[in-house]
Amino acid sequence: MNRREFLVGAVASGAAATVAAPKGEKPAAPKSEKKTKAAEPSGKLIVSAPVLQNAAETSMGVMFIVSADASGWVEYSKSPDMKNAKRAYSGGHGLMEVNDRVARIRLRGLEPATKYYYRIGADRIEFNGGYKMKNLGPEVDSKIHSFTTLGASAGGSFCVINDTHDRKPILNMVLTKIKEIRPSVVVWNGDASNTSETIDTALGIFVYPHPDHHEYASDTPYMFLNGNHDFRGRFNRSLDTLMMFREFTERRPEYAELGRNFVQRLGDIALIGLDTGEDKLDTNKHFAGIFRMKEYRELQTRWLAEAIETPAVKTAKFKVAFCHIPLEDSRPGQNPGDIAPDDESPQYKNNWASWQRTCARMWGPLFEKAGLQLLICAHQHYVRFSPPVPGRSWAQLVGGGCSVVPGKEQFYPSVIQGRVADGKLVVTVHNASNGKITFEKAFS
Repeated sequence: MNRREFLVGAVASGAAATVAAPKGEKPAAPKSEKKTKAAEPSGKLIVSAPVLQNAAETSMGVMFIVSADASGWVEYSKSPDMKNAKRAYSGGHGLMEVNDRVARIRLRGLEPATKYYYRIGADRIEFNGGYKMKNLGPEVDSKIHSFTTLGASAGGSFCVINDTHDRKPILNMVLTKIKEIRPSVVVWNGDASNTSETIDTALGIFVYPHPDHHEYASDTPYMFLNGNHDFRGRFNRSLDTLMMFREFTERRPEYAELGRNFVQRLGDIALIGLDTGEDKLDTNKHFAGIFRMKEYRELQTRWLAEAIETPAVKTAKFKVAFCHIPLEDSRPGQNPGDIAPDDESPQYKNNWASWQRTCARMWGPLFEKAGLQLLICAHQHYVRFSPPVPGRSWAQLVGGGCSVVPGKEQFYPSVIQGRVADGKLVVTVHNASNGKITFEKAFS
């Protein structure tokens, strides 16, 4: 099963696709529609459920979709009746953000390992120029959602999904399993898209992933890491306008570009997020000389060297890292992603990286130094476990893909779950297509 065969059908069907809103709700207006001087006040302004993102100990990101010029906000409280609720606004201090598609709000100053209740709202803005603005009044979503911040004293489990490639039947499977498990946080480990040329495509992936799951991230935060396909397409170059970069205070100014990387504690587990970038070299003729993944990976190496020295990692009993492209594959014929200039060689069956030897050489020694137990990857579209070997003390687990292949047991959509039980890190692989557990291992 070639991991790219699915793209033929997926791209063909996706080309004419529109963003599907949940039943009974108005979809976001296509970007090409021209706005009148003011949106109709009678129309619904908030047209999606909230999407929680970038979970942390003291902050949380919230995003939702609006149908007209609006400034969004979130009310949040530690009480389910919203007593003493605080309000956070899109855009932060000074100039509030006005946007006709997206409201993005960052909640700051939260307490670690604490449950919060929240609801979303937005002010409809008539914006006809710098001196011609009018607030037409608020709209409040009456539904109250909740989330729990991360931290060393937090409990619960994490889950990982990957390579969903905007395949709705597959998304239904994995999101149904996530709903059943109810983890504290989900790592979406890349290739959510095939390619996103417009915001409408991205909205259909991250806000309306499936008609039966329009609240998929309203109570469970998602931490998104890029896959190689998530760098492709015009809109994916500004994906942070939809799926926000992490809180800037999590990293030093030198690492401002590393908006997806993270180090976060979930109880005894240190979660470390990395980005392997593209699966082709910067010199590949298909990429027009406008990719700079070499420097991007080197910057992450410097960041990782500092991250593993932080208390969040050093005091954790278990260390788990995540990245899209695997860093190990000893099988013959697997392209290691460093064959210059165009990734092609007769000794490899593919002209794209099956695994990332460059990142393995840069990050592997740091994993050893940190005492990493497990690296969870994606990209290859089938489940594969590589135990530690001499010279590599950490194990690697690759998640499944976006197809169910009869007769090939490893090809299925997976949900990987990690939790601490009886003083051990227990990692379980769920086959989302049939509900069966296909792999489980405990790490001491």
